Amino acid sequence: MDKYGLIGYPLGHSFSISYFNQKFADEGINAKYENFEIPTIDELPEIIDRNPNLKGLNVTIPYKEKVIPFLDSISPEARAIGAVNVIRVVHEKNKTLLKGYNSDVIGFTQSIESMLDPKWHKKALILGTGGASKAINFGLKSLGIEPVFVSRYERPDTIQYNQITPEVIKEYNVIVNCTPLGMYPKTDECPDLPYEAMNSHTILYDLIYNPDQTLFMRKGAKYGAEVKNGLEMLLLQAFASWEFWHEK
Repeated sequence: MDKYGLIGYPLGHSFSISYFNQKFADEGINAKYENFEIPTIDELPEIIDRNPNLKGLNVTIPYKEKVIPFLDSISPEARAIGAVNVIRVVHEKNKTLLKGYNSDVIGFTQSIESMLDPKWHKKALILGTGGASKAINFGLKSLGIEPVFVSRYERPDTIQYNQITPEVIKEYNVIVNCTPLGMYPKTDECPDLPYEAMNSHTILYDLIYNPDQTLFMRKGAKYGAEVKNGLEMLLLQAFASWEFWHEK
């Protein structure tokens, strides 16, 4: 039986394990998907050694960047982004090769593209600076949007939350939340923004999918913003992962 899995820490509720095991059952695929919760990325080689029938992995927080030195090759897109969230495991006669890809950018761009109007949407705020935010940055640029990173801390090429005025919200009216703020069980949290400056030309996109409607989304919608959570992006990422694992 082929095996696939997810590495990250902590994992808790995982979309991938339920999605893929349901797919395998529905399509009669002789395979199993497992969660590998590892407190350090240094345990990855042991997982590979212990599971000789492993064909592919998804990678989540906090290892999307830390996993790169363990890979034998990496796709040009993943290299440009600087983060990997899909690994294809190829077993050859005397060795096992790990190939890295990024499906975040595919899932995100396909999910947000229909919401964008070139007339109104030219600049974006990316909330957070982790591995996912790098793919969002790459994806927005590919869609012709000029992004800026927002951080709680002073970092090069970022702005801080206290610099986001109503005027900034009007100009940077595509806002993507790449932070865990508002994720279950802490559903009463949200990024600190002047939501009252938003209107029907504002897009709020939250990578969180649990809960369905985060406080970030609800506060924007109150002022007319168009909002979307990360569930469709996850589905599109899962399709892309399967393609990467089985590409010829």
